[in-house]
Amino acid sequence: MTARPLIGITMGDPASIGPEIVAKALGNPEIYDICRPLLIGDGRVMARAFATTGVDLALHPVTSPAEGTYRHGTVDLIDLTNVDIDSLEWGKVQAQAGQAAFEYIKRSIELALAGAVDAVATGPINKEALKAANVNFIGHTEIFGELTGSHDPLTMFETKGLRIFFLTRHVSLARACQLVTRDRVLDYIRRCSAALEQMGIERPHLAVAGLNPHSGEHGLFGDEEVREIEPAIAQARAEGYNATGPHPADSVFWHAAQGRFDAVLSLYHDQGHIAAKMHDFERTISITAGLPFLRASVDHGTAFDIAGTGQASAVSMEEAIRVAAKYAAAFRRKR
Repeated sequence: MTARPLIGITMGDPASIGPEIVAKALGNPEIYDICRPLLIGDGRVMARAFATTGVDLALHPVTSPAEGTYRHGTVDLIDLTNVDIDSLEWGKVQAQAGQAAFEYIKRSIELALAGAVDAVATGPINKEALKAANVNFIGHTEIFGELTGSHDPLTMFETKGLRIFFLTRHVSLARACQLVTRDRVLDYIRRCSAALEQMGIERPHLAVAGLNPHSGEHGLFGDEEVREIEPAIAQARAEGYNATGPHPADSVFWHAAQGRFDAVLSLYHDQGHIAAKMHDFERTISITAGLPFLRASVDHGTAFDIAGTGQASAVSMEEAIRVAAKYAAAFRRKR
């Protein structure tokens, strides 16, 4: 692609800080230097968000991405008009908000699958609101996986050059330990390496984190490394993958942040989340890989407690758009 990549941006839960942080992000002219942002949401909600945040922007409703002008000061919007603005309350779990947020995601997927947008950046959604709307998904990753027919999509965090994949996500710690198997680790090494190559990283060096303290000290306290992880890494290396480890989890993320690895495979949710968010909380971005297109997202919630106040920071939303734009061209070339 020679032109700025076209990024579909979902508004998130309309009762949340989502519309406000999108408004602030699109108020930054630098975003228009790196991409062509196309907002998918509700025009009346966005008008209220502009007023709340004091961002001086004009809405330009379009029916397709081809109609957008993509100039700073004008927000090109696919308006689903799916919110009753008179009954919508800031900062509360509401079925109509959950349904609307789901519909924004669904439209973004349709556009991306059709090649009408180059990547997707998503605002925050609320699991309780989805449930209230009888939307049978726990979060973004599951929605994107199901609606694109993608088996077990990968989650990757990026913050200031540090990249972290997750072998397990929303399961208990006890269940996560059970899922650390040779076959699963090998499968993830293969797929994480392929995802990094799609992002333009040639022969990526993937570090696999250990599960136990000091990676178990050769079985002295925990044998998962010896029994499951080391054989998986050995098999991956025999297949030509540049994977190493298991590296002690108390140091591997620091080494990756210094550039010694292209990414780390974290074995459970908090192992990698804590490392990324301590590195830079606001700039931690979630990427869903293993899809037919790239999706980046803020890695924070709906912040109902400050929704409608104009206080929410747009740093994470801006970073999500930047990351989507950063990888979109390489990703499309590798497809």
